[in-house]
Amino acid sequence: MPINNHRRLAVLLACFHILIVASSNYLVQFPITVFGLKATWGAFTFPFIFLATDLTVRIMGAREGRRIIFYAMLPALVVSYVITVCFRNGDWLGFGTLLTFNLFVARIAIASFSAYVIGQLNDIFVFNKLRQHRQWWHAPLASAIFGNFMDTFTFFTIAFYKTSDAYLADNLFEIAAVDYAFKILINSIIFLPLYKVILDRIMKLLKKNSRWSSAQKGNGMFVKAEVLSGQD
Repeated sequence: MPINNHRRLAVLLACFHILIVASSNYLVQFPITVFGLKATWGAFTFPFIFLATDLTVRIMGAREGRRIIFYAMLPALVVSYVITVCFRNGDWLGFGTLLTFNLFVARIAIASFSAYVIGQLNDIFVFNKLRQHRQWWHAPLASAIFGNFMDTFTFFTIAFYKTSDAYLADNLFEIAAVDYAFKILINSIIFLPLYKVILDRIMKLLKKNSRWSSAQKGNGMFVKAEVLSGQD
């Protein structure tokens, strides 16, 4: 893959991670009722985290993929903190609120980072080995079931156990259970069917760019040879 295309893809994947983490950490403060069960709007965006992680590692390779995710995490947490503090419950409070430490939001950021660390350990020791299987769906399926459970348990326990938000504290386990169930549902209905399509499209694009780059280098060598031949 050409260096410029490689860097561009790495930046796009990192921005994708930042967008998902920041939006999820912000939306988790908004309550919602799903079929009579208590949840938050973050349940709709959290499932994208594992999709982004698996695609990044599969496309860029295990070492490079984890490096991209690691570099994206700090900006994602900073953006999460700034947005959530300045837009508390959807109301703009101004940048002045950043001068006061907000423990509620900080716990969300710490929980998000902790869930990330747990997720990376799972990815290194479990999911990355499954990606070597000939069946492409083994890794995303294990990530959807086991990875989402560990991520959900870690995040909600650290972020909202005995938190200052009464709704989140009183309904912690119900919200976490609904969030996990929703992740499984979204992965089963949307992500797994679309995963192979997205992966194939990206890999074909990368191969096409790689062949084009090789052809350009070959043409350059041919033209250079013609010029040298003419000089003789």
